[in-house]
Amino acid sequence: MTGTRTSRPADPERDTLDKAAAENFPVAPFFLPRAWRDDLMAVYGFARLVDDIGDGDLAPGGADARLLGVAPRDADDRLLMLDAFEADLDRVFDSTPHHPLLRRLQPTVRHRALTPEPFRGLIAANRQDQLVTRYETYDDLLAYCELSANPVGRLVLAVTGTSTPERIRLSDAICTALQIVEHVQDVAEDLGRDRVYLPAEDMKRFHVRESDLAADHAGASVRALVAFETERAVGLLNEGAPLVGSVHGRLKLLLAGFVAGGRAAVRAIAAAEYDVLPGPPKPGRFQLLREVGVTLRGEG
Repeated sequence: MTGTRTSRPADPERDTLDKAAAENFPVAPFFLPRAWRDDLMAVYGFARLVDDIGDGDLAPGGADARLLGVAPRDADDRLLMLDAFEADLDRVFDSTPHHPLLRRLQPTVRHRALTPEPFRGLIAANRQDQLVTRYETYDDLLAYCELSANPVGRLVLAVTGTSTPERIRLSDAICTALQIVEHVQDVAEDLGRDRVYLPAEDMKRFHVRESDLAADHAGASVRALVAFETERAVGLLNEGAPLVGSVHGRLKLLLAGFVAGGRAAVRAIAAAEYDVLPGPPKPGRFQLLREVGVTLRGEG
């Protein structure tokens, strides 16, 4: 059937939430209670949108800018957009936000008694991305992950009412691991954005130059470096995996999915012989399900 094609009106909320299907881990799977799914998707919408602002990946047309009170001509000014987004976050806690994704978040914040800190951390990470494009040491990278990744796990625990100091510690290890795995997968893409998340001290140790990361395929030194950083992520995943056994029911399955997503991605990287430069190695669905089963059987 053919006919005249009409353009779909811009829908910033739907366009952002639809990206959940492409993540390395399940965002709000069907087996969770409906209230949890709704709240986790609201949190995801915030996290995805702030990343899109920081990466310059907003939909064309300036719809998000207009919603945040920024002139569309200034939509490419990422720091300005992040400032406007943070101002709208403030409205979540004291009035009525302008952006539909933040209006969607407001009932979750109120019902779950969420605090601003983890949301501010995610904004701070994206501000840092505009100002810091290289990391000298592994500790520097871990400090970045404290802002860019760990707040997400803390929000999951808060939404599900299961936060304890020990669970937060374990969750932080998992989230940092997942962030490092993503950095390893996306070396080429990040370099295209003039960002290198592989610590400079490690690059020196393995005799890797930035020009080596721009090649079509990884040489032996780059593969060795990628393997080294991947093993660091495995260690963190194993450190945090007991979080799975500390909870019960459907939440246990969700957290197993997070750990399994990281482990399956690691296996995909290894199967590619640590050559991540042609594109991010991604695990298949069977591999992910297998890792979920392994994680559940071992309860981490």
